Amino acid sequence: MDATYNRERRAAGFQKRPAGEEVTMSGEITVCVNCGAKNRLRVPPPGKTPVCGQCRSALPWLVHATDADFRDAVAAPVPVLVDFWAAWCGPCRAIAPVLEELAREQAGHVKVVKLNVDENPATASEFQITSIPTMILFKGGRPVETVVGAVGKPALLLQILPHLPK
Repeated sequence: MDATYNRERRAAGFQKRPAGEEVTMSGEITVCVNCGAKNRLRVPPPGKTPVCGQCRSALPWLVHATDADFRDAVAAPVPVLVDFWAAWCGPCRAIAPVLEELAREQAGHVKVVKLNVDENPATASEFQITSIPTMILFKGGRPVETVVGAVGKPALLLQILPHLPK
């Protein structure tokens, strides 16, 4: 991985994690928490979620989106939690590890998408994002729940769990 990429990840609030706990973006290598196999995350076939190539267990699904690919990013067979954030936002950096943990714990049940509002103003404007961090949960490509602010994991789960598959 190059230094620019690592700076961007830190600016987005991603934390360094021990091997095997890293939640990654599409196209990166992740280690399955179930069997330890290394997997390259790719866009799964339509109607599918990322799974381990060895044990077939669900992998965490965490990606970055832009104005250009936002509609594709929220079109998923599972609910999609979009984090509207900015690099300069302290609360955004504080909520990032919570979202990574959520992606890991709810693997196969939720997709987490991060959208930088400074770099993607059209999408932020479309959803009237006036405060960050703002998380919007999409189901079937439509917003169903909004969470504003750096809430704790229990409060976030309380709002989104009713919308996730059992």
